[in-house]
Amino acid sequence: MGLNGNVRIEGAMTAMVTPFTEDGKLDVEGLRKNVEFQIANGISGLIPCGTTGESPTLSHDEHDLVIEETVKAARGRVLVIAGTGSNSTQEALRLSKHAEEAGADAVLVVSPYYNKPTQEGLYRHFKAIAESISIPVVVYNIQGRTGVNIETATLARMAQSCSNIIAVKEASGNVAQMMDVLEQLPKTFSVVSGDDNMTMPLMALGGRGVISVVSNLIPKKVSDMCAAALKGDFAAARKLHFEMLPLFKAAFIETNPIPIKAAMSLAGLPSGPVRMPLCEMQPTNLDKLKAALQKMGVLKATAAKATV
Repeated sequence: MGLNGNVRIEGAMTAMVTPFTEDGKLDVEGLRKNVEFQIANGISGLIPCGTTGESPTLSHDEHDLVIEETVKAARGRVLVIAGTGSNSTQEALRLSKHAEEAGADAVLVVSPYYNKPTQEGLYRHFKAIAESISIPVVVYNIQGRTGVNIETATLARMAQSCSNIIAVKEASGNVAQMMDVLEQLPKTFSVVSGDDNMTMPLMALGGRGVISVVSNLIPKKVSDMCAAALKGDFAAARKLHFEMLPLFKAAFIETNPIPIKAAMSLAGLPSGPVRMPLCEMQPTNLDKLKAALQKMGVLKATAAKATV
């Protein structure tokens, strides 16, 4: 599983929040507590510095520190897949090289946002990153945030050219595309969901797991659902999917990670505020989030575990 073994991108992996203190500084001790909470509840991997980790508003020093501290806290017990994407290829190269030096097992690289490269540009971007490091690369496809879709033919070309491009976090929202990826990429290539509500459907089609937002709060349930699906027990996986569905919906009632950080605060887990230009939840949406959490019985159970 570690640097010298075969890295398998599968199961429930958490896109971790970056906890802040009330005055907006990094809460390193809170980060360590969250790592322990995740591992104690059976999670397969940790992803620091992704979208959920508010990477756009982390300074370069903070970004590096979050990855370093996550690797240290994990102590090789689970995979650490560091978020190192950027819309600047040179910046993504630097972040990816640092992640490798810090001991991350793999990197998660989002497609360049705002500047909208062509498919050829996307190919060259990911190839340059993959060739600059020896650890695996997980491609992150999320057109809704980046403005550009990584087409299946482009993804296949990347995987064929670079042996360490081994997986995709698929958050295009396009089930037809997900099916094309599963059909056209090698069976050794992992396709994981980037949307919590799509995890169960994608795994039924052959997906290998999820990089999850809600597992920040309920890692055991998400982990159990993925484990059941990987074993082919889709009755159990389906049951867990519907149990979690109210939270899947509530967690995205406003821009991620606003709701999940609010939910974690309510449950007594380290999270703190979001950084501007994000802001706290609107009162009516916060009430809906609380109702979903109370319906699931999450608040009491999670708060008890967080104090262990």
